[in-house]
Amino acid sequence: MSRFLLPLVLLPFVELYLLSLIAREVGVVPMLALVLLSGVIGASLARREGLRVLRRWQESVAQRRVPEEGLLGGVLVLAGGLLLVLPGVVSDVLGLLLLLPPTRRIVAGWVRRGVERRMASGSIRVTTFSTGPFPGGPFGPPPVDSPFPPESPRQPRIERGAGPEVDAEFTEEKGRE
Repeated sequence: MSRFLLPLVLLPFVELYLLSLIAREVGVVPMLALVLLSGVIGASLARREGLRVLRRWQESVAQRRVPEEGLLGGVLVLAGGLLLVLPGVVSDVLGLLLLLPPTRRIVAGWVRRGVERRMASGSIRVTTFSTGPFPGGPFGPPPVDSPFPPESPRQPRIERGAGPEVDAEFTEEKGRE
């Protein structure tokens, strides 16, 4: 996370600098029109690509296949659309790259490999939580063939006598509410 902090802090300053250079070359009004146009185009591209990803995902599920792009493709389309709507040159370029299917597949591969590497090293933990009578559902125990170890975020219960005990007496006072 720390390697992304510096670019995130510097990005607005770089964007302002580039927008001021563009405004100096073409003028303020054309630059503002360009920013608005890129936002409108970005929103429509994100909508179109998002619907395409959703449609392909639904078709795969209907044919009982695992979707190629999966959820990560949809998240990258959303991120690309958000970057295109934000004013700026660098964010527009990054957003456009995330909306184009070939570059989106490359970025998805990078993200997937990074997550797999972090899962293998143990820096990402997956914990399931469920209660209730329905097996495998949101209220039941996890399936037996689950790839994730059954873990609980609860702390183990301390047995009586394992720690210091305090002898206390409670009384109820009448008239105070």
